[in-house]
Amino acid sequence: MTKIIFLDVDGTLVDYSNRLPESAVRAVRLARQAGHLVYLTTGRSRAEMYPELWDIGVDGMIGGNGSYLEHHGEVVMHQTLTLAECTAIVDWLNDRGLAFYLEANSGLYASRNFRTAALPAARAYVTGKGVADASQLDIESVFPEMIYDADLYRDDLNKISFVLGGYQDFVDAKAAFPQLTAGTWGGRGSHALFGDLGVADIDKAHAVDLLLQHLGADRADTIAAGDAAVDIPLLEYCAVGVAMGNAPDEIKSIADYVTDDVEVDGLYNAFDHLGLLGSNG
Repeated sequence: MTKIIFLDVDGTLVDYSNRLPESAVRAVRLARQAGHLVYLTTGRSRAEMYPELWDIGVDGMIGGNGSYLEHHGEVVMHQTLTLAECTAIVDWLNDRGLAFYLEANSGLYASRNFRTAALPAARAYVTGKGVADASQLDIESVFPEMIYDADLYRDDLNKISFVLGGYQDFVDAKAAFPQLTAGTWGGRGSHALFGDLGVADIDKAHAVDLLLQHLGADRADTIAAGDAAVDIPLLEYCAVGVAMGNAPDEIKSIADYVTDDVEVDGLYNAFDHLGLLGSNG
């Protein structure tokens, strides 16, 4: 029976230093050889899906936490912020003095002050994910493909992320843009480092549902793996939800199976446990 597998990227497929374990590559390739479908399901936009990820061999991706859906090179769905919404958000963030970047499939576009203003939050983010000596990192180490000095008024955005000066910035952003989905990342609740604004009523589970309709497939044949709060709708929607060993307790508590950390063959071990590797596993 063919299973449809949805894998978060950061903290699930790759570790928090953006290293791709060879065991994870082997797991995906063996699963596909066994006839299963594998989709990368991530907050990243397509511009952040670097060649090493596509080179694993996957059937498609869900990007922007559900705003973009691709199957075998075909764009099945792509919902973006309007130019008017982007303009209003950019102006609001600039007026507030907050560093931010725009996330589009064509690239990541930074505000003028991002390189310096976002550095403390970027270092804190990777420190929180277990990276040693993050104080030596520059912004390019965390956001290697960031584009500077580009036009920031665009109509092709999946979402906009911004550095929180404090939790009140998130509260005020949510109030200023009630028609959009507001979220935080890089920490739980008031400890969050970043906020984001994106298209309303979008999440990874919604995109999975659209893909199943497109494929004529059954939800009963779905498996998902993730490590963060944004993955909760995905893990709850799919028939089997796998939490990585490095996930917080709130993720583990709603999962059907908890595997090992991403850095100690967690994905491979989960695939093995679920019988996804075929006769060569």
